[in-house]
Amino acid sequence: MTTHEPVTTERHALETTAIQHLWPHSNDIEWDEFTDRGLRVFVSGDGSTLTDAQGRTYIDGLAGLFLVNVGHGRTEIAEAMAEQARRIAYTSASVSTNPAAIRLAETVASLTPGDLNRIFFCSGGSEAVETALKIAKQVQALRGFPKRYKIIGRRGSYHGTTFGAMSLTASASERYFGPFMAGVSRVPSPNHYRNDFGLEGEAGDLMCARYVEQEILAQGPEHVAAVIGEPISAANGTHLPSPVYWQELRRICDRHGVLLIMDEVITGYGRTGKMFAAEHYGIVPDLMTMAKGLSSGYAPIGAVAVRDEVFEPFKEHGNAINHLLTFGGHAVAAAAASKNIEILQREDLVARSAEMGDYLMELAEGLRSHPTVGDIRGGLGLLTAIDLVKSKDSKEAWGTSHPFIKGLALRTQERGLITRVWDVLHIAPPLVLTRSEAEQIIDIVDTCLTEAEAAHASEIQ
Repeated sequence: MTTHEPVTTERHALETTAIQHLWPHSNDIEWDEFTDRGLRVFVSGDGSTLTDAQGRTYIDGLAGLFLVNVGHGRTEIAEAMAEQARRIAYTSASVSTNPAAIRLAETVASLTPGDLNRIFFCSGGSEAVETALKIAKQVQALRGFPKRYKIIGRRGSYHGTTFGAMSLTASASERYFGPFMAGVSRVPSPNHYRNDFGLEGEAGDLMCARYVEQEILAQGPEHVAAVIGEPISAANGTHLPSPVYWQELRRICDRHGVLLIMDEVITGYGRTGKMFAAEHYGIVPDLMTMAKGLSSGYAPIGAVAVRDEVFEPFKEHGNAINHLLTFGGHAVAAAAASKNIEILQREDLVARSAEMGDYLMELAEGLRSHPTVGDIRGGLGLLTAIDLVKSKDSKEAWGTSHPFIKGLALRTQERGLITRVWDVLHIAPPLVLTRSEAEQIIDIVDTCLTEAEAAHASEIQ
């Protein structure tokens, strides 16, 4: 159970020090919001529960940031990391490796679909995407297509905030960081609630796929290196594409010699009720990025898995990949990831994600009676989104800076639920979530929606 006393203005010493010295990572919370209510400092976690410096407990409804798949407080992961650090913590990925990285590469290759057998390690999701872009561009050149450098992404997607990844990310700030990487174009992505073409279901998804082909032809296939997309895009509202979308996209890329990059940074390692979301769609991408659930956040690690035919040209003399990351294949991070995967498999948490995802979705459906709930999406594992609107008829969103959204986010936190509230309210808890915790999550969201709707009743249509 979450425990909360009325919010006090008295701050813990750690909270004060954080405000004085720490620079939080945030693109949606202003500095005065941190200082007014205090920067939340979590000091411990157990399963799906977090405890802050004030002693208050919360349900982690976002698994940190879509990643603590095996739950908090796994001492055996900590012990595996400590044991590895005692033996050897670091080897340079450019001239050597270590047993932990080798074992992890073998394990990842055994889990990924198809012949995604070659693994390049890095430190996180943004680096994984940067690496995939470099691999795609270099292999096209090695295959005799030096002008194939362009990348086609999708509107609404998120691929990270390093420069290349940010150039593909829909929310990138041109105001501060433009111009971005050259050769990037964006196309519509599957959306069964506000489809760009006014089409329903599979028809809308197929139109999105065919739009990709039109963009390839418009750019010229001889200029396009790759198409990138998340199998299910949390950043774009957790719309679930029909299988035909990804299957058609696979055919289109093959037809034009374009590589298909599937970004599984959020969806990998059980989040969608399969080890990888690609399994829902029956395809094998040319490159697959991963991070987050690879270690469940116990250590910073990411990877790119590539198909055998993509790696083959790099084996030729003089064709070594022109890419190096200092912490790629870090031994302690690899040990953490291996133990994390062992737990996922031993406790059958991928199947648990599918089971609990169904139950969470069943509970969430009861929120449709709220006048501000336009749509509820999910049902593939523990990845659920509640689309928040001013009007169910017009489907008009509130906007992430609107007091309704800001107030709803604060209300959920004050009642003991950590989540993210933008145009959609995301629910993606650890895969160890219990039925009781799922019920608490929906009860809190229900109560907070009722309060927020009362406060903004005049704006709801």
